[in-house]
Amino acid sequence: MTSPSKATAVTALAPEALQSWIKEHQDLVVIDVRSAAEFESMHIRGSYNVPLPLLSGHTDELAARLGSRVVLVCQSGVRAEQARQSMATVGLDTAFVLTGGVPGFAAAGGDVVKGRGRWDLERQVRLAAGSLVMLGLAGGKFVSPSVRMLAGAIGTGLTFSAATNTCAMGKALSAMPWNKAAKEPTRESAILQLPVQSAEDGAAA
Repeated sequence: MTSPSKATAVTALAPEALQSWIKEHQDLVVIDVRSAAEFESMHIRGSYNVPLPLLSGHTDELAARLGSRVVLVCQSGVRAEQARQSMATVGLDTAFVLTGGVPGFAAAGGDVVKGRGRWDLERQVRLAAGSLVMLGLAGGKFVSPSVRMLAGAIGTGLTFSAATNTCAMGKALSAMPWNKAAKEPTRESAILQLPVQSAEDGAAA
C-alpha cells in the first residue's frame, strides 16, 4: 500500500488503495475540488467539497488545517492535480491525487453518494467546443467564409488550455445557472469546517 512520504511530491492513488485507506485510517481527509453541483450529483462518502476556485483563493488556510494523509479528487484528475500544485506552493506537498476521479472510484466499487444527475463540466466543455467548431464550419460554408475563424479560435483555445492546464470555457460554464447548487460552498462552510489535523498524526497513523 502507498503511504504518505515527504519524498513523494507527485503521487497518484488508485481507487482500491483509497478504499483501504477509508477503512483503516481515521486521519484521512478526502477533498473533492469539483463544483458544488458536480459534488451533489455524486461524491465519495465522507469527502469534503472545496471547489478549485475556493481552494486556490484560500490555499494557506486550507493547508494549515490538514495533515499528511490528504487525497484530492475531481472528475478525471486534472483539477485535483491543479489543487495539489497549489497546495505544494504553501508547503503541503504530500497530497495524493485519485486516479480516475470520482467515476473511477465508483466503478471500482467505492462507496459514493448519488444525487440529481448532471453532466460534469468536462463533458459540457467537450459539447460546447464541438458545437462551436461545427457551427463555425457550417457558417463558413453557408454564411460567410470568415465565420470559419470561429473554429480556428476554438482550436487555438483548446491548444492553449492543454499547454497551460487551464480551461477558460470550463470556468465560464461553471457560472451558468444549471451548474449551480442549491447552496454554494463558502470559506466558512467549506474550509473552516474541515477537521484540524497535524502532519505528525497523519505520518504516525
